Formats: sequence, structure tokens, C-alpha cells
Amino acid sequence: MAWFDDTYTFDKSSLTIAHVTDCHLFADRTGEYFSINTADHFEQALAHMATQQLDCVIFGGDLTQDHSLESYLLFKELIISSDLTCPVFWLPGNHDDIALFNQISDGQIKSAKHVIANGIELLLINSKGITPAGWVTDTHLDEIAQCLIQSSNSKVIFCHHNPLPINGYLDKHMLENGPQLLNALVNSDRVNAMFYGHVHNEYEQSFRGLNILSTPASSVQFKKHSSQWLQQNCGAAYRMLYIVSKQDKISIRTEVVWLNE
Repeated sequence: MAWFDDTYTFDKSSLTIAHVTDCHLFADRTGEYFSINTADHFEQALAHMATQQLDCVIFGGDLTQDHSLESYLLFKELIISSDLTCPVFWLPGNHDDIALFNQISDGQIKSAKHVIANGIELLLINSKGITPAGWVTDTHLDEIAQCLIQSSNSKVIFCHHNPLPINGYLDKHMLENGPQLLNALVNSDRVNAMFYGHVHNEYEQSFRGLNILSTPASSVQFKKHSSQWLQQNCGAAYRMLYIVSKQDKISIRTEVVWLNE
């Protein structure tokens, strides 16, 4: 099956979405990442998202820190035991194992990477490479290009890795062929914005007029504009997106929600 073959459809012309990323869970519910209980932070984010009248949640990668099946099962358990009732979609980060992700994808957790509404399409891209840095394969670039031209709907792109430098430590692990992907998106004239995770903080950039925004982690943040890998406990965070399609165009309003402890 090709990456975008599995689709999910909403019969409406607006979507309210939460983008949450980088929860870095462990098999042990009490596991800590830089002295932060990541399960507690993720649970707090889920509880807050459940109050937002969401159409869906998109999880932006790096579910696991210890690469265990049990960490994936904990992710599923935390979602099911929360008050969140909407579908949850996912894409892989550099820490993730796609086969393990597929094992927990049933019921509320969906495997679809192509989400369609009236005049709106969401594409969840695979930027997982063979190293911590990101890479979109030639085959996947072809799949993306084909998906972009299949309809005239405006598209919103989600991936894990930063496609542009952020002037920080994580640039050593950015999406290595980011400009190639971005040029393809802009040249299609059908992409409204791109959202990503990986960098554990909030950034806003632009590439040839395309808005590119990062979502902070639900776990721990990395200090901005630092060549050193410095961690900050700012509480859990996620991003809200309000997408509306009207007269063959979409508008996006977005904001980051910080759950400061």
C-alpha cells in the first residue's frame, strides 16, 4: 500500500485540530526524559485537548524514547483512558518504529495519512531517515507530488523534521532534503502551510511565501538559538489549528497552548 492510500474523510468545510508531538514515552509509566515524567506531561496535554471540541488530533512523531513496544502501548492506553473522543492520526519521527506504530493503529488511533474534508486536505509526510536526520525518499516525493495534483483542494502538510535551519542544535538532525520538498510544495500552488515537530520549541518561518511553523513538545523544550543542547521544562505544550474552507480557499488560525506547571 502506498503511503497516502489510506484516507479518512470529514463531511464538513472546517476542521479544528490539535497538533501534539515529541512525547518521548518509556515502557515504564514513571520514566523521565531530562528529569521530566513524559507520561504525566502527555496526559496533561490530552486532558486539555479534550476540552477543545476537536475534530481530530495529529501526533507529529517521536512517540517513544526507549523504542519499546510497551511505550507504544502506553501511548494508546493514555489516549483511550483520556476524555479525548476524536480520531488521532500519526506520522513517524526519527525515534519511531513504523511497524510498532501500526500495531497500535486501530479504533481511535488511525493509520490514515491523507485526511480529506470539503475543500481541505491534510497530508502526513514520512520524513524518517536512516539517521536521526530526516530524509524524504524519491519514492515518497513522487507520492507527495501525485497527491498534490489529484484535487484542487488546498493542502496542509505535517511532517516531523524541520525543513529549514532554526539556528539551533537540532539543525544537525534537520530534514536533509528540506528545500527539495519545500520547492515541490510551493510549485504545486496547492499548499497553504506546513507544520512540524522535532525541534522542541516554537518557530515561525517562511519559504517562498509558504508558512512553516513548529509545534513545541509535550515533553521538554530545547532552548532556542543555542548551539548547545540545552533543555527547559516549560510544561506540556501543543498547537491548535482552526482551518476553514470558503470559496475554494482556506484560512488557518493557529496558536500554541502552553500548559505551564
